[in-house]
Amino acid sequence: MPFAGGRAINPAMKSFYVTSPIYYVNDVPHIGHAYTSLACDVLARFMRFDGHRVFFLTGTDEHGQKVAKSAAAAGVDPQAFTDKVSQNFRALLPALGCSNDDFIRTTEKRHAASCQAIWKAMAARKTPKGNDNIYLGAYSGWYAVRDEAYYEESELTTGPDGKKRAPSGAEVEWVEEPSYFFRLSDWGDWLLEWYAKNPDAVGPASRRNEVASFVKQGLQDLSISRTTFDWGIKVPGDEKHVMYVWLDALTNYITAVGYPDVDSERFKIFWPASVHMVGKDIVRFHAVYWPAFLAAAGLEPPRRVYAHGWWTNEGQKISKSLGNVIEPNKLIETYGLDQVRYFLMREVPFGQDGDFSNAAMIRRMNTDLANDLGNLGQRVLSFVAKNAGAAVPSPGAYLDADRALLDKAAAMLSIVRAELAQQGFHKALDAVFAVVADANRYVDAQAPWSLRKTDPARMATVLYALMETLRRVGLLLQAYMPGTMAKLLDQLAVPADKRDAGAWDEALVPGTALPAPQGLFPRHVEAGEGTKK
Repeated sequence: MPFAGGRAINPAMKSFYVTSPIYYVNDVPHIGHAYTSLACDVLARFMRFDGHRVFFLTGTDEHGQKVAKSAAAAGVDPQAFTDKVSQNFRALLPALGCSNDDFIRTTEKRHAASCQAIWKAMAARKTPKGNDNIYLGAYSGWYAVRDEAYYEESELTTGPDGKKRAPSGAEVEWVEEPSYFFRLSDWGDWLLEWYAKNPDAVGPASRRNEVASFVKQGLQDLSISRTTFDWGIKVPGDEKHVMYVWLDALTNYITAVGYPDVDSERFKIFWPASVHMVGKDIVRFHAVYWPAFLAAAGLEPPRRVYAHGWWTNEGQKISKSLGNVIEPNKLIETYGLDQVRYFLMREVPFGQDGDFSNAAMIRRMNTDLANDLGNLGQRVLSFVAKNAGAAVPSPGAYLDADRALLDKAAAMLSIVRAELAQQGFHKALDAVFAVVADANRYVDAQAPWSLRKTDPARMATVLYALMETLRRVGLLLQAYMPGTMAKLLDQLAVPADKRDAGAWDEALVPGTALPAPQGLFPRHVEAGEGTKK
């Protein structure tokens, strides 16, 4: 049975379901959106490579008071407003090289049906303490329209202008209105037990500790409907209310896999989600509210929520007012797609905050990619083309130095597999580029240019060991730099059906003709740099 994206479901394969947050349409795509989407794409690509059935979801969050206000300010209908802005996020995905299987919009009919179904499921069940999960009351408290979030008085600060602000800096307003409530206060013990039984349910560890500490302080019941505006999904049975935008938004993760049809093939295969990838600012919604909503509806919580950090720009906080928002398409236009993908996944330990700088970007491009990997591929393949008949050489007996390199290359798969299981994107790359560094040292130590005259058979063995190392490097880096690694594997004459983990030990066939070598990563030269004397 095919699913969105056209890939067939093979029941014999393990499943992997990865989601980005759905992006709020009151914004324009920036580096933060690109970062999360790329992390999901690397995971999705690697898991497909490693033999999993993968479902990769992203999309846009289109309801709520903030969108209604923005549409009114623009003088357009909210649906027309979201249609236009959602397309900006959809268009970013192919520009980033993302391989998502579905793109969900919360204004779709399938999603409205899913939201109303989970509401009914929660309302029909009791909390762990035997109370109704949903009850009608009245809400009065502080609400941040920008965050679409409620805050306790103790969380607020008062600025010089006398206005109260949320921890995010968003201005809050006092709201009083009838509201349905979710009895979150009854779910605290259940959540703490879930964290304890599933230590990997929230990552990294610092975020898990932060979430658990929040829950231990005691949870307040959560207002989950609004009546002061109507741009949202109607509460079933009481259409004066629209659902709280976060309940609506979070439900997208089950909508896309077929909910409320829990007996559908897709739902049974892919739920619970393997990883919800989020920014650290929304970890509470995903690691506290969402598991409680799901449990209240009789559904399994996700296996893991991972919250990454934020980027600054040249040491400054990114903001519209400073005019330093990093636009992904401009980055790609300036530096190249795979170079940007590599930098964002390598430069910062995933989970921590990081700083983007042009100098760091160029350093990674010229050092890691052009000098280390690109130069290795170019010098080996060019040498083979000129001195080994433009074909895969036939190796002789391996010496200790050859085996050391080949063994390290062979071990990369298990290391990368373990690191990506914990979202250690940078650590996986560290392991691969450690082998690239070993290969460069091996070239210099073995000096095939000298062996060409003194020991051609030994030269062939050295070249074969290098090409086998490049093959395995290329296979693993496909998830990070798919376009460029396809070129490398083409130059190594690796068949298209031998580019997954199942072919990890299927070595290059001696005598296979090779195409003419081409450079992989040109050095980046800043405008005007080449004319300096």
